[in-house]
Amino acid sequence: MEGMAIHAWADMTWEEVGALDKSRTVAILPVGAIEAHGPHLPLSTDVLIAEAMARAAAGKLEGEIVLLPPFAYTPAGSAAAFPGTLSMRAETVTALVVDIARSLAGQGIRKLGLANAHLEPAHRACLQAAVDSAPPGIAIAFPDLTRKPWASRLTEEFKSGACHAGQFEGSVVLAVRPDLVREEIRRTLAPNPASLSRGLREGKKTFEEMGGPLAYFGDPAAATPEEGRRTIDLLGEILAEALRMTE
Repeated sequence: MEGMAIHAWADMTWEEVGALDKSRTVAILPVGAIEAHGPHLPLSTDVLIAEAMARAAAGKLEGEIVLLPPFAYTPAGSAAAFPGTLSMRAETVTALVVDIARSLAGQGIRKLGLANAHLEPAHRACLQAAVDSAPPGIAIAFPDLTRKPWASRLTEEFKSGACHAGQFEGSVVLAVRPDLVREEIRRTLAPNPASLSRGLREGKKTFEEMGGPLAYFGDPAAATPEEGRRTIDLLGEILAEALRMTE
């Protein structure tokens, strides 16, 4: 895209950051969780999806785009019983995101996009709280994928609510980090149609209560890298649109 430059913030020098045209700079922060994603996907699945979403969005925006290092710690209580899951207090996450925004604003950056693929209600709430508490001088864009108008644009599995470590998420990981997918396990997993969204509405708190004893929902064996690439492009467009709407 004409007039676009994409930078990895952590790879830049301080002089290079200082030379950015701040009036045309947008920062994107991938956010996610370290939590159980079935016996076939890595704990970092949500972070990998968020990073792919961030890169795709960067390619659809104009100006100077800086990709921040991912923030991988957040509330993940639904998966807390599974080894490897790391869960933080919501207020800690809100404070850290606000502090990142404040630091960016202090350097003249006026827009921050949150690329997010972790859909636990407590996590989404703490990100929305950060948006509502954005410091002066910077606007934060957070397209909540569970809400209109974004949710209706995603895949049928996603809309069903049975979309944790299934076809939707597994396809993205196959597209970006196939080496991290335990293929010999993934191909043998039976579909799990239990809906996380329905379980949450019914007041259930854990994956086990929601019908996911192996920490997956949906159809892992149906995942394909081709679907993953389409999903990444769509996620990038959603974040880019949300950023364009933010003033």
